[in-house]
Amino acid sequence: MTMRVWIEQDYCTGDGLCEELCPQVFRLADDGLAHVVGEAPGGGPPGVEISSELEADALDAQGQCAGECIYTAASAL
Repeated sequence: MTMRVWIEQDYCTGDGLCEELCPQVFRLADDGLAHVVGEAPGGGPPGVEISSELEADALDAQGQCAGECIYTAASAL
């Protein structure tokens, strides 16, 4: 099992804490909102699969997110 991470853009406050905590997974874009690195727009399951080495940092970012907009789910390989 791996973890998928995604952001519900409607709730992102753009404060950038997620990028500070886990820059390998999150980036602030030109639109002022955080995005998951490598996320393809449209179609398919939400988010991006991340390596197990990044899971703890991604969960920390999720827990500290001001907009409570970061979501995670287990994903089969």
